[in-house]
Amino acid sequence: MNGYLSESDFLMVEEGFTTRDLLENLLGELCQESDQQAFFVADLGDVVKKHLRFLKALPRVKPYFPVKCNGSEGVIRLLAELGAGFACANKAEITRVQGIGVPADRIFYSSPCKQVAHIRYAARHGVQLMTFDNEVELSKVARSHPRARMLLGISADSSPSVHPSMTFGTTLESCRRLLEAAKEQAVEVVGISFHLGSRGLEPQAFAEAVAAAQLVFDMGTELGYQMHLLDIGGGFPGTEDTRARFEEIAAVVSSALDLYFPDGSGVEVVARPGRYYVTSAFTFAASIAALEEVPVEQPGSDGRWDSGTVGQAVCLIHPPSPLLARLPEEESGSRKSLVPCPERPSRSSSLRGPPGDRIADGLELPPLHVGDWLLFGDMGAYTVPASPQPGGCPQPRVTCAMSRVAWKAVQLFQGRPPQAEDERESLCTPLSCGWEMAETLCVPPVFAPTGII
Repeated sequence: MNGYLSESDFLMVEEGFTTRDLLENLLGELCQESDQQAFFVADLGDVVKKHLRFLKALPRVKPYFPVKCNGSEGVIRLLAELGAGFACANKAEITRVQGIGVPADRIFYSSPCKQVAHIRYAARHGVQLMTFDNEVELSKVARSHPRARMLLGISADSSPSVHPSMTFGTTLESCRRLLEAAKEQAVEVVGISFHLGSRGLEPQAFAEAVAAAQLVFDMGTELGYQMHLLDIGGGFPGTEDTRARFEEIAAVVSSALDLYFPDGSGVEVVARPGRYYVTSAFTFAASIAALEEVPVEQPGSDGRWDSGTVGQAVCLIHPPSPLLARLPEEESGSRKSLVPCPERPSRSSSLRGPPGDRIADGLELPPLHVGDWLLFGDMGAYTVPASPQPGGCPQPRVTCAMSRVAWKAVQLFQGRPPQAEDERESLCTPLSCGWEMAETLCVPPVFAPTGII
């Protein structure tokens, strides 16, 4: 073991233990303590499964997890144990991963816009891999970190951007000028980086981006650079309900890499999968703290029933439709087991987080009561920041769990799939482990976040 993750960092659960069981325990404890604070439950076994799928589908690609996607301690330690690298956006994230012992050569300072103080911090702590896409950023690095190894970020997203001004990456027409400027300032450029984004991408967009990167590789080689690193960014789906499944996208990526950067070309390939790793692993629970009903007959009313304040849910980003659970009280007043809400007529409802910030509108929910708990599945991406939020927004606690089988997989593989069939059998008999389709994995999720109730 690498020593990043130990059994004290998560709850060990046995086969057959589900989200419902864990939520019952946690909610029961909270109710006994009169604590209605929101919280996450994280299935680290689901992250292990995703990692093994990634290694099988993209064996040439080393994953660098973007810390900004999910900064929970359990996720960071697990991925470090599995051998993944980390893409950090600032000094705080670099400090976070180095604080648990991750070496500098496994850190990619991936932000296209960096503060000079943070560049100098990276230089002092041995973090060399960075990216740039304009002359201003290039000059900052040249002055503050002469030993940096730079990737030129190119814009390869063929889908229209909602905010074009916020699109990072230079155009192909500007690449030669930037490479020449780097040469003049004695900055070492070692490769190309692109990022296609996380939503609505067609698999073919990856192939087009890899082809564009190969053109820029040739430019760099002509100018005398030792180009040997390609970063294909993120954009891999975190759930199965997308237009293209992960394996479909990975097949297109692998074909493009074989065509433009064939094995043996000396080019190392990395990626920054974020949502892919953590989306489906996290379930969020928040209680109803206040309610306000708007009568249908009220002038100007649309009949919407405002569920008011949801504990700490202000920290969430675009939650999906929730599932509703209630802990019914027995005659003695003590709490019983978690049960789903009975079938009742639904109402158009809105959710607000303290102190009234909008979370979601137009949700069809049954009538709610103060103290009811809303459970949100697929909540692992961009919900758990790596550092405290501005304005003192309270951060819900994260309870991590992992099955014993998943923990055994972590111990045996540490991110390396078995090289021989007998190795697979020794771990997975009679199951098939992470080299088959998801339905037959021997590292299954501890729970099914979309079907807890």
